Amino acid sequence: MEMILKGRPIVPGAASGTALVSTKPLSFLGGVDPKTGIIIERDHDLYGRSIKGFILCFPHGHGSTVGSYVLYSLAKNGLAPKAIVNMLSDPVVVVGAIIANIPMVDKIDITQIKTGDVVEVNGSLGIVKVFRR
Repeated sequence: MEMILKGRPIVPGAASGTALVSTKPLSFLGGVDPKTGIIIERDHDLYGRSIKGFILCFPHGHGSTVGSYVLYSLAKNGLAPKAIVNMLSDPVVVVGAIIANIPMVDKIDITQIKTGDVVEVNGSLGIVKVFRR
């Protein structure tokens, strides 16, 4: 099965990979360990999971503006997601994705995406293709 979801382009570029989906907002400052890429926010539904190399799908970010630099640090250390898909982007995640050169799309109904789906993100066109067996 293939779905094409049309959203809003945020950060140009393209990436494909396996989806890692959360139903909860994510804070990169204090929520993700910048040295490992593992989610350390205790009440988060992805607690203990690495975001490295995934297409990271979550409703929106929250937290301090320093989170932008955490996302940049993750990218510099090879621990960042391949792309970010949000329901509604927030400035902290947008700035982080821009400076880290991570393709990003928002205005996507992420409930249509399941962890483990193969996803192609086109941040230039705002298109997310979802492939499910």
